[in-house]
Amino acid sequence: MADDFHKPTQYSGDKFDEFQGTEDDPAQVMRIAHDTAHALLARARETEDPAVIDRLVAYTDEHGIDALAELWARSSPRSLPGALWRIYLLRLLIRQDATGTAYLFQRGTDVLDSADHIIAGAVAPTGPEEITQLADQILRGAFRGDFAIALDRASSFCRILAAGASSIADDTDAVNPDRATALTTRALRLTTTAEELTACARLQRADSLD
Repeated sequence: MADDFHKPTQYSGDKFDEFQGTEDDPAQVMRIAHDTAHALLARARETEDPAVIDRLVAYTDEHGIDALAELWARSSPRSLPGALWRIYLLRLLIRQDATGTAYLFQRGTDVLDSADHIIAGAVAPTGPEEITQLADQILRGAFRGDFAIALDRASSFCRILAAGASSIADDTDAVNPDRATALTTRALRLTTTAEELTACARLQRADSLD
């Protein structure tokens, strides 16, 4: 039995956007990516069974991220599969380090002068349990609610984490420059992801996200 069990792959924060998809024909890969993303979203919106949504939200907990990486990781960041990929990957990274993510989020909320914490919808104070619940809520909202709002929430979440990572990097630069560099790199990656998700939200509202 143990040999048949597929343990979900663990990925650290620095792996956030380093996936390479299959080397098959790019046009075919793109077509499959878009078809599967649309099919998944349609399946979620057609069902009234909450258990189906639960399974979709928790898919990577059981199966890992590899299958979704093969399907969506090479998609344009401003596309439906690209957006779903980023939300799933963000949720996975949060669940793998809920304590660290909650720390970044709390620091980001403290230093970021914006409405992002309201848009993200986190409960305050935001501990590991609350940050994990928020990740599930965002993905669940993508399946059941307004997809553009879910994208906005994910984008705000990334901006808060980026602000937290930048702030902590400033604090640690003098005593631990390597950690400061890693945090700065993560902040830049999260900022880019936030911009991509915001662009997807705009496209979704214009009925142009494909």
